[in-house]
Amino acid sequence: MDSLKIGDKIIYPAQGIGIVEQITEASFDGQKSLILHIRLTDSNTLVVIPSHSATEIGLRKPISQNQVSTFFRFFKDCEVDISADWKDRYKENFDLMKSGQLKDIAIVYKTLYFLSQAKPLSFREKKMLEKARELIVSELSVSSLISPEKISQRLDHILAHSLKELKADREF
Repeated sequence: MDSLKIGDKIIYPAQGIGIVEQITEASFDGQKSLILHIRLTDSNTLVVIPSHSATEIGLRKPISQNQVSTFFRFFKDCEVDISADWKDRYKENFDLMKSGQLKDIAIVYKTLYFLSQAKPLSFREKKMLEKARELIVSELSVSSLISPEKISQRLDHILAHSLKELKADREF
């Protein structure tokens, strides 16, 4: 993450898109370190972190425009398991969300969406479903330069098609 420059967009795990506003240098215990000032676009919160902690935190650049269609294929084809106990499922989904990786978040979203079609979600799972969708839509929109509305429509289309296939394969 040392290659970041002012104006770069980054993904902050579980928070979404951020923009590098400033890069400063500071000394800690005689060691010089670059400090990243990142503005989270969703909440307008300023996050200040040392650049050497960026990888540990999970900061990453958004996927490239070329990777967007690959993501949609993954989202369409990825298998999800909705049979786990809610406590185990919540912990697993929480860990996947925390990773900040788009494919992990997609698995959470698809799992919770399918589960919501079978039974009501708990309050925490509803919030996680909403956050997963928000994170996916915002990253894909930034990466592809396609409006969030069109990204949402494409996700909905894939989910509807996948749900139909799932129902055809087994009693749902």
